[in-house]
Order: sequence, then C-alpha cells, then structure tokens
Amino acid sequence: MEHSSLMAYMMDSWWGSGDACMGGYGGWGFPFFGMWWMMLVWFIIFLIIGYFVYQDANKRGMNGLLWWILIIIPMIGILALILYVILRESSGNKITEGKTAIDILKERYAKGEITSEQFQRMSEELKK
Repeated sequence: MEHSSLMAYMMDSWWGSGDACMGGYGGWGFPFFGMWWMMLVWFIIFLIIGYFVYQDANKRGMNGLLWWILIIIPMIGILALILYVILRESSGNKITEGKTAIDILKERYAKGEITSEQFQRMSEELKK
C-alpha cells in the first residue's frame, strides 16, 4: 500500500464509515464519538488515581480531600480545554459566513458606511 492510500485508509475510520483501523470504534456516525469514549476513560482513570491518593493521604494523617481535589482540578481543566477547542472549531465566523464580497459591500452601503461613489467604484473593482 502506498503512503497516500495508507493515510486515506487510516483516516477512513475517523471520518468515514469507521471500518478501517480501529475496528469501527472511531466512527459510529459522528466523527468525535470515539474521542468522547476516550475522554470518559481518562476521566475514570483520573478519578481512580484521585481515590488512591485520597486513601494514601488519609493513611499518612494528611487531608485526603485536599489531595484528591489537587488531582482532579487539572483534569477538569484539561477536559475544559479539549471541549473548548472542539466547540470553537465547529463554529465558524458567523458574521461573514456564506457572504460574498459584493454582499458585504451592499450591506456597508445600506448601513451608510460608504457613499454611492465609493460603492460604485468598489463594485466595479470587484467585477474585474
């Protein structure tokens, strides 16, 4: 298999049918569904680590709840960062999304931001 077809085969499990690399665990109709499972697994791992740290701190006479919180807070921050990146990327620039340059020019003229002479000159430049 050449390099480009290998990459297409590997990406098929992420974006396509989900039958290629991960045995169908990456797709399931929504491209990020496999990632949600992975985030859930890491969340559970952090909770287990936090539990063991809590137990160990209590056995040593320290404040176990404080140590548990110190384990969980960075994990919540990492999850929040991942969610922010995912949601930020999925929402585009709603102001100019789907608008052409002439549509934006017409809006500016309608709002009174430019004069009719400027509108005529700019629209002629855009038609070139």
